[in-house]
Amino acid sequence: MFSFFKKKPPPDITLSAAEAPKPEAPVEPQRKNWLAKLRNGLRKTGSSIATVFTGTRIDEALYEDLEAALLMADSGVKATQFLLEDLRRRVKESKTTEPAAVKELLVESIAGLLQPLEKPLVIGQHKPTVIMVTGVNGAGKTTSIGKLTRHLSDRGASVLLAAADTFRAAAREQLGVWAERSTVEIISQQGGDPAAVSFDAVSAGRARGRDVVLVDTAGRLPTQLHLMEELRKIKRVVQKADASAPHEVLLVIDGNTGQNALSQVKAFDDALHLSGLIITKLDGTAKGGVLAAIARERPVPVYFIGVGEKLEDLETFSAREFAQALLS
Repeated sequence: MFSFFKKKPPPDITLSAAEAPKPEAPVEPQRKNWLAKLRNGLRKTGSSIATVFTGTRIDEALYEDLEAALLMADSGVKATQFLLEDLRRRVKESKTTEPAAVKELLVESIAGLLQPLEKPLVIGQHKPTVIMVTGVNGAGKTTSIGKLTRHLSDRGASVLLAAADTFRAAAREQLGVWAERSTVEIISQQGGDPAAVSFDAVSAGRARGRDVVLVDTAGRLPTQLHLMEELRKIKRVVQKADASAPHEVLLVIDGNTGQNALSQVKAFDDALHLSGLIITKLDGTAKGGVLAAIARERPVPVYFIGVGEKLEDLETFSAREFAQALLS
């Protein structure tokens, strides 16, 4: 449901990755620019995999080199084994004889593996839609909230921010800057209790008729049990303000952290029952294969991926676009 739209979004970008343009359809300039950034961001990951297909033979050495490249890209053992088995099947069924053609089959295999991660972020079924955002320090959580605020605002949604990250001194000020850039309201307290700030924000969002309330929670490591318990408390208190909330619980993870990112997904999902992910800092990483590991071992939907620091450097996730950019 997209009832919050006051104007129809551009045809090339919607909240649903499934509605993103397919390769055979005309691609608008804005989406082309994004795809170019994605290809550039994944170059370090993709180049090590693509070199496997520069030879002249399809033999066991090719598959062994591909296995090593996928593991180095942090695809993980389970996803790597799945991709190799699936690729062998595709090669056999298509009777492919050229290594270059095998690369295209690998694109299809990766896209198929990642397809279950595609899911639209639905706004409008609840008013406000309460989105709780968490992540470890340094993952780009507050910056991603700023980008998501702009993304939603550009599509006609009224957004209210909750500065519930009261552990980090500059977090409230940083979120305030993002609120000013997107001209949205922010609920904050100097040194306030995170759960209390969240409660006030959800209550204010309901009273003011906002479409979305974005709750910025404190960054913490999953091993910090007292802080993880604070997250559970925030979730419980938010439910007192709105029994159906939070409607989304998103985890922001740094694409550079590889297998650590998968560990974070598992830990936060166990604690909070995640509904979606935002993958940041894919520009320049050599570990972009971690999305394959997530898809195979803990397939939490990826709503958005980010490459760059600008407000527009956050886009809906498309499995096929990612696979093509990875091996382009």
